Amino acid sequence: MDLDRAFAALADPTRRHIVTVLRSAPQDVDTLARPLPISRPAVSKHLAVLAAAGLVEVEKSGRRRLYRLHPEGFAEVRRWLDQVARTWDVALERFRRHVEGDGEG
Repeated sequence: MDLDRAFAALADPTRRHIVTVLRSAPQDVDTLARPLPISRPAVSKHLAVLAAAGLVEVEKSGRRRLYRLHPEGFAEVRRWLDQVARTWDVALERFRRHVEGDGEG
């Protein structure tokens, strides 16, 4: 998975909304489009972007296509975010020790 593609996909508020809805259960395009102020084809385009980024997968169920989150795609995003968070944790801990005089800064 390409992190740039994943973050670009998640930069759009409509796609983040779709991801939030899909956290609870797989949905078809009609169900996803119903509460949104955009057309069903526009929602399909958003889903295609999320799928291309590896964040959503499609399952055919009869004539319907169900969209669900792709856990592996989010795992890679999460790993990267955890690395960034650890960097900040170390930096903030060093700053705390420096300010409090608890050791080397």
